[in-house]
Amino acid sequence: MRKLLCLIIVVALAGSAGADDTKLGAAGAQFLKIGVGSRYQGMAEASVATVNDAYAMYWNPAGLVEVENWTVAFTTVEWLTDINLNYVGVARQFEGVGAFGASVTVLSAGEHEITTIADQDGTGQYYTATSYAIGASFARQLTNRFAFGASAKYVGEKIGKVDSRGIAFDFGTMLYTGFRTLRLGMSITNMGPDLKFTGSDLKIAYDYNDDTESDVNADPIDAELRTNPYSLPLTFRIGMAYDVELGSKSIVTLSGDFMHPNDHEQKASVGAQYEFAEKFYLRSGYKFNYDEETVAFGGGLVADVGGETQLIIDYAWQEFGRLESTQRFSIGFTF
Repeated sequence: MRKLLCLIIVVALAGSAGADDTKLGAAGAQFLKIGVGSRYQGMAEASVATVNDAYAMYWNPAGLVEVENWTVAFTTVEWLTDINLNYVGVARQFEGVGAFGASVTVLSAGEHEITTIADQDGTGQYYTATSYAIGASFARQLTNRFAFGASAKYVGEKIGKVDSRGIAFDFGTMLYTGFRTLRLGMSITNMGPDLKFTGSDLKIAYDYNDDTESDVNADPIDAELRTNPYSLPLTFRIGMAYDVELGSKSIVTLSGDFMHPNDHEQKASVGAQYEFAEKFYLRSGYKFNYDEETVAFGGGLVADVGGETQLIIDYAWQEFGRLESTQRFSIGFTF
């Protein structure tokens, strides 16, 4: 386990090293950096050591070991400039084997009118932009204090008739220290080869006469624009969480994360959650060294809806500085 832990750390740091000014914004598939799960957004994404539900497939797949029976989660994010992101995940624990999960993330930017040099006010035709990730995850408690999880996902982006597709992997660990409720989490997400856009919109008719002084008139030839490959937003996270009991029904969870992306400077976040009677929740958090994001707030409710089925509703609001704010809603079931 120690060798595995060291290997993950070395790979993560090697892959994300050198995130200086020359690499700011260099990675593509940026939708993979939009967090899901309003519970964790309300805590300013200080989540790698606290996640224990179907959203573990995004933050830290090792957190799936906390899932009992079936759990289903859905989040919708009202992102900036009318962009929407939706996430759905389902997971289940199988005794003696481990926890399995599957997730789908879809970002949609809606329709936009096509413009050209000749028709700068629009051609009357429209295109759409969509990004998606379809993943499968597995996690297992290797010892009573150490858990490991991994995810494989199919990632794609489509703009008009141009798209890119590829495979990415996530790995995570959870260490239960044995000191009261202190736990340490670590994850590396979006490991994979570079992606590259291809498609019919890149095909053009190349007019040879425009680049030659020859008097010979030749018909345009079929050609294709070449695109450069781009890397995925590889991210390394490490964090801790600790629960403080304030009474028989009240618990405060404190958490903190450190994040090292391959396309930006290091970042950090801290968060807190107040839980009463395992049904009512209040949350808040703060982000450090982000361009615009700062404070976050949220709340949640867990209600029994019959038998062993529970309904989980969460909401989060996050400040985005000059870009105003974002709102996130999550709903889930355990049964």
